[in-house]
Amino acid sequence: MSLFNRAEVVDLNFTRRVEEGNFPDSKTHSLNSGQSLSSSELVSVFESQVASRHMDLKARSLKDDGKCYYTIGSSGHEGNAVFGHVFPYTDMAFLHYRDMPFFLQRSKQVSGLTPFYDTALSFMASSEDPISGGRHKVIGSKKLNIPPQTSTIASHLPKAVGTAFSIDRGKDLDIKERVLESNSIVLCSFGDASVNHASALSAFNTAAWIHNLGGHVPIVFLCEDNGTGISVPTQDGWIEQNFSRRTGIQYIQADGLHILDLIIKSKKADQISRKQRCPVFLHMKTIRLMGHAGSDVEIGYKSIQEIERIESDDPLLHSARIMIEKQCLSSSEILSLYEDTRKQISFVFDSAVLRPKLLKSVEVMSAILSNENSKKNPPKIPKSQLRKKLFGKEFERMKIPQHMGKLLNYALSDLLLQYSNTLIFGEDVAKKGGVYHITADLYKQFGERRVFNSPLDETSIIGFGVGFAHNGFIPIPEIQFLAYLHNAEDQLRGEAATLPFFSKGQFTNPMVLRIPGLAYQKGFGGHFHNDNSLTIFRDIPGIILAVPSNGADAVKMLRTAVKEAYLNGRVIVFVEPIALYMTKDLHESKDGGWSFTYPDLGKEIPLGQFNSYGESRLLTIITYGNGLYLSLQAKKEIEKKIKKKIKVIDLRWLAPINYKNLIKNIEKCKNILIVDECRKTGCHGEGLLGELVTRIGRQSNIELHAADDSFIPLGVAATATLPSKVSIVKKSLDLLNG
Repeated sequence: MSLFNRAEVVDLNFTRRVEEGNFPDSKTHSLNSGQSLSSSELVSVFESQVASRHMDLKARSLKDDGKCYYTIGSSGHEGNAVFGHVFPYTDMAFLHYRDMPFFLQRSKQVSGLTPFYDTALSFMASSEDPISGGRHKVIGSKKLNIPPQTSTIASHLPKAVGTAFSIDRGKDLDIKERVLESNSIVLCSFGDASVNHASALSAFNTAAWIHNLGGHVPIVFLCEDNGTGISVPTQDGWIEQNFSRRTGIQYIQADGLHILDLIIKSKKADQISRKQRCPVFLHMKTIRLMGHAGSDVEIGYKSIQEIERIESDDPLLHSARIMIEKQCLSSSEILSLYEDTRKQISFVFDSAVLRPKLLKSVEVMSAILSNENSKKNPPKIPKSQLRKKLFGKEFERMKIPQHMGKLLNYALSDLLLQYSNTLIFGEDVAKKGGVYHITADLYKQFGERRVFNSPLDETSIIGFGVGFAHNGFIPIPEIQFLAYLHNAEDQLRGEAATLPFFSKGQFTNPMVLRIPGLAYQKGFGGHFHNDNSLTIFRDIPGIILAVPSNGADAVKMLRTAVKEAYLNGRVIVFVEPIALYMTKDLHESKDGGWSFTYPDLGKEIPLGQFNSYGESRLLTIITYGNGLYLSLQAKKEIEKKIKKKIKVIDLRWLAPINYKNLIKNIEKCKNILIVDECRKTGCHGEGLLGELVTRIGRQSNIELHAADDSFIPLGVAATATLPSKVSIVKKSLDLLNG
């Protein structure tokens, strides 16, 4: 037996100490619960604890043989099996990566499941893994209401709060698409080190904030405190000091080594959260065995004495003692159970080793856009009578050409009316109607249950979006300015976009994330209100990126976006050019060239469909957003100078780009200028340039005209680094002149 092989040590120690009757003393002495705890209840929990332990041991053994790909186990955390017993499977659970005992125990609530084999397939990254299809070792199940989490820290907490917040809202609004029962709560587990993470702090604060405002957030935060974050100790008393006096969250401490105490405390947390519809922080104090993962050698940062001291408090030994004390099982029965489970797990895991793996890119990527819950049709378009009542005096004004801001406002009203499961939320979007008044009057039209302000926290805003989507809503959150998105980009990248991929489309987070953005505002805010970088969206698989350039297109694209979210579970980022919100004219004052009437209901712009202005084989300008507005101005001047026609293409959708149709449209053009208002390094035009050069070749001259790699200053210099009508004209003429 090697000093460094702590898995072997822990395994042998359990058998030896049970044989000797050498059990650790209980740290919890008073258990006057007033509840009847049956032997079968306790044995069932213990069985799940033992099974989880053997999964950890077998996974490490197979990893050494190169047959298993994941060894972050649950050893030491076996107490969480209690949560799988106490809380019904109808409560959605966002689980920590050490929550295999929870999963195994919850599986017993639903007949016909095969959790051992399913888990084994996941450990082995088999394509037959029923939750992720071999894409990642995740704990998840559609039938058990456990969305898979790839988060190893705390990024799942904000969406858990959002889901909890959605439950009573869905009930009150009678949303037929809602997933969770009216009396459900949400469970969210994490480690002690994770409570310090910004995403976790955002979630705790938001839950308390809502509760203090009189809102309902029925969530039980399950903090599994083993005292260590990989190698960094958690300060003694830190969790208790931090959360026992936190306003708006009720705190309960439990002994994670003592399943009786855990059952009592879990039931208490359940009762409080379910009846009071409030957040509860259940602090489970436990230990960690066998290091952080198979590759972690604890002796590098802990003394052997400390390691052995921790191992002596093995939760399985504590549970075994309780089995004997409560006369549930004898020592020999415990040992038989332990060895029988070892054989069963070994057989199942060895069988899973032989199952097929993902081998091809197309197989891996097939899950990015998958959605097992696709709907066939959107809700019917509202009747004219309902719309007249909703819009009032504005109904007749809809026939008058308007700027983009007003048309978007009309579109949002219509979409809220058509899709009863939509919500709009963000900073200042309610009574104020948004800082640009895009959501004006929506609060009056639909009330505070569907249009509401969020805390000033972008992480929570997107977390709300993901969470509400888990419960059948189509959220339309707003990030106030593009630059503010970076405060919460992991919620979009690491949570929303990955969920279909890691669940084979069993879970999705449909939402339309509205972001006022891009540059060309003069005299307001500098960089933070004029961020001209969309780079963050370029490499997120599966998201749709929409950037309308005018009001009519904005309306039709927004309709498409909401429909895609509703029917196909898609995540759409809808970037609205702030500088064009109130723009009415194109070439000269009062020409009305950028004012449009409200498009007829039902009119949409399909994904990937671009728009062409003019025809030409001499020069094509490809652009979007503010770039279209400037390029059309430049088009008039260029044509006047060269006495020939040119073409301008408005991409509209930056993801997906329909390259097949685009190239067919431009392949015979001699000169192509890509105008991108975003910073050159990392802009979409950069990628577009590469694609066109590759696909068209040298038969065309292709150049990129993008913004300089600079932040945006304030005042008269606000547009100095950006493409302009003048620069577009110059670049076009230079290209034509060779």
